[in-house]
Amino acid sequence: MDKKTFRTQALRALRTLPPAQARWADRTVIRQLRQRIRQRHAHTILLYLPLKGEVNLLPLIRTLRQEGRTVLVPFMEGESFRLVQYRLPLRRAQYGIYEPNFSRKYQKKQIDIAIVPIVGTDPTFRRIGFGKGMYDRFYSREGHRRIDCTIFVQRVWQYSPTQLTDTWDIHPDELLVGYA
Repeated sequence: MDKKTFRTQALRALRTLPPAQARWADRTVIRQLRQRIRQRHAHTILLYLPLKGEVNLLPLIRTLRQEGRTVLVPFMEGESFRLVQYRLPLRRAQYGIYEPNFSRKYQKKQIDIAIVPIVGTDPTFRRIGFGKGMYDRFYSREGHRRIDCTIFVQRVWQYSPTQLTDTWDIHPDELLVGYA
């Protein structure tokens, strides 16, 4: 099986997950993430605004903002993204991704934890994403210098026993799954 075929099958499985199981998986992942954030005393956290099939982190975002933590999200720029501080209103952008309006308010700082969605992984535990390569480009440009910890999250364990990833695909410090 190749990466494209695996991605197609994994996305189909994620998108057809019954809503009750998806909510349960999301709550499980969020509970684990809260624990990791507290353990690491993380203040600046890179999250994402979820697409269908991804762990819904919106409840976590609300909680982190109430706690006074800095929440950063991707702002699409060409084939990669720039980080902006999460704030309302959100608008629908490229690939159906929601994002806040662009702002230069965020200055380049150290990121304590980056939470990255994945479609699946292989024996190398590198990221099989959605096929656009945006996180790979972001990490190659500046991620390894500024991010203390990268945590991959997925609702359902999607794993290929054969290696599908490339050397440039990013690698996590941790992998959290809601439903195995």
